[in-house]
Amino acid sequence: MNNNPHSTNLLLNLGIESLNEMQEMAQDAILNDTNILLLSPTGSGKTLAFLLPIFEMLQPEINVVQCLILVPSRELGLQIEQVWKKMGTDFKVNVCYGGHSIDTEIKNLSNPPAVLIGTPGRIADHIERRTFKMDAIQTLVLDEFDKSLQLGFHEQMSFIISKLNKLNKRVLVSATSDIEIPKYTHVVNPTVLDFIPTEEANSNLTLKMVVSKEKDKINTLFNLICSLKSEAAIIFCNHRDAAERISDTLNEKGIFSTYYHGGMDQDERERALIQFRNGSISYLVTTDLAARGLDIPEMNHVIHYHLPSKEDEFTHRNGRTARMLASGTAYIVAHESEKKMDYIDYKTTVLNVDTATTLPKAPEFQTIYVSGGKKNKLNKIDIVGFFSQKGKLEKGDLGLIEVKDFISFAAVKSKKVKEFLSNIRDEKMKGKKFKIEVARKVVKKED
Repeated sequence: MNNNPHSTNLLLNLGIESLNEMQEMAQDAILNDTNILLLSPTGSGKTLAFLLPIFEMLQPEINVVQCLILVPSRELGLQIEQVWKKMGTDFKVNVCYGGHSIDTEIKNLSNPPAVLIGTPGRIADHIERRTFKMDAIQTLVLDEFDKSLQLGFHEQMSFIISKLNKLNKRVLVSATSDIEIPKYTHVVNPTVLDFIPTEEANSNLTLKMVVSKEKDKINTLFNLICSLKSEAAIIFCNHRDAAERISDTLNEKGIFSTYYHGGMDQDERERALIQFRNGSISYLVTTDLAARGLDIPEMNHVIHYHLPSKEDEFTHRNGRTARMLASGTAYIVAHESEKKMDYIDYKTTVLNVDTATTLPKAPEFQTIYVSGGKKNKLNKIDIVGFFSQKGKLEKGDLGLIEVKDFISFAAVKSKKVKEFLSNIRDEKMKGKKFKIEVARKVVKKED
């Protein structure tokens, strides 16, 4: 890493002592080369690898958008925005995506950010509305561009790139190799940084087969979860309705789970992830939407209730565990009637879970909802102070706190929730009465 003192401060703000090899090489290449292709696995720190050199290239005297980052999903966009804000730069960032208020975005863009993040459809919409100027955008990042191609964003990305006449740097980022780069990106002979390990190198991941005697594998899944000693897990399936059905059935059986998929409202998706992140939900049942680009903790267990049709999605799912130097286990729940996938070794170790019926422990925390956020002048310090002083919570009783624009969420030890809510019933925070209650769980809407 270069010795810029500002960059050193940014790392301190992120709680990072030094960059890894991939991040150092990416920083050098992005600062010095025109076209860069960065290939690195999920969880290796790619976001910081391109944000740090972007910071180095921004010019404070230019008060329009200087860098555009295109992402395939709103979750990835929000995650990049969060990392940028944690870095503590003086440069404004905004994120635009479908499902978000276009009027709010237009208002935000009236005071232009230096860094603009967005999904291709929404950014193309803003370009057509002329809500921001493009004549100072010199750097374009296509993060998880393979996923954008897979989702069919060719037309929008081609349109956006055709409007960026002052580009002098293009950065393509992916967790998958062997991707054909479309001509409309104008990325020719890029500097390739390939940090994707060979399969043999990923020795930290253990693969186990769990055979279901019944075609409906839900009981086998229940037994498998009961065998995990109350440790959290992500459960992948191939369809939205399956995610909802599995989650609902697990809850009926006494296992604290929620579901997550692309058909949910944005606030529901965020709520599900917050409850999973802060430990008030232990099991997340999801589609491949959660296979990458999400800010969720390292998992010891990944469960494939259904196998994906492509090997690279299987790899991305498994990237949620055994990251970096950690170890983890991926389980395949299989029935003999299912189609055999050629990328799976069906002679792998079989785990018998038939006798496991002891329910996992209930989550240690519950999520508390607060009807105010950043736009109401609330921050984490305010919430910690109020919860501690008025709610009479001790330090260990309060877990992860997340402050959004107009709402906030805080994890509180389950055994202290009732007393806490009683203590703060008539209290004001910063002179205002906020609605504070146990956050509702995401539940399936009846047709």
